[in-house]
Amino acid sequence: MTTPSNGQPSLGPLPRLIFASRWLQLPLYIGLILAQAVYVFHFWVELVHLIEAAFGNADALAKLVGSIGYKSDTQVTALNETIIMLVVLALIDVVMISNLLIMVIVGGYETFVSRLNLEGHPDQPEWLSHVNASVLKVKLATAIIGISSIHLLKTFINAANYTDKVLLWQTVIHIAFLFSALAIALADRVMVHANKGGDH
Repeated sequence: MTTPSNGQPSLGPLPRLIFASRWLQLPLYIGLILAQAVYVFHFWVELVHLIEAAFGNADALAKLVGSIGYKSDTQVTALNETIIMLVVLALIDVVMISNLLIMVIVGGYETFVSRLNLEGHPDQPEWLSHVNASVLKVKLATAIIGISSIHLLKTFINAANYTDKVLLWQTVIHIAFLFSALAIALADRVMVHANKGGDH
């Protein structure tokens, strides 16, 4: 390995090829951006249906009831508090998944592909200034717990339409997410302390 005049080490052909292979991830992040656009479209479709149903549109109400899986012993002819709450929770769910996508797209690209050079930019996310693979894992785990919590709350509000088995398993899976996030955070803390100890 030689060092050119700019002080940067010159990579050989094979290391250069291996290092350049990180750009193969670029189409994956572009795909996630397209998925983000689909979520934005879905959000606005659901929001428009909610507004139309609030003004008495029966077709919009039927679409909302079908999308949230709400069932009632009597025919649903108007919005009620439960339907509104379930739709709003579904919209919040879309927003939280969208936030998760942003963290994966921006944080993953910055960590594994190339620098975004956002230092000093007024809109730079606060968390991006100290992001690395470990921080990204903890943040993603926390986001997944938030999404799971919304899903669990939606299920409990609409519990009459689910079996006890479904309620039990959704609760168990949510608890598993919690323990997984705690394990990731604990492992990250142990690694940080080990690295600090090795520096002394």
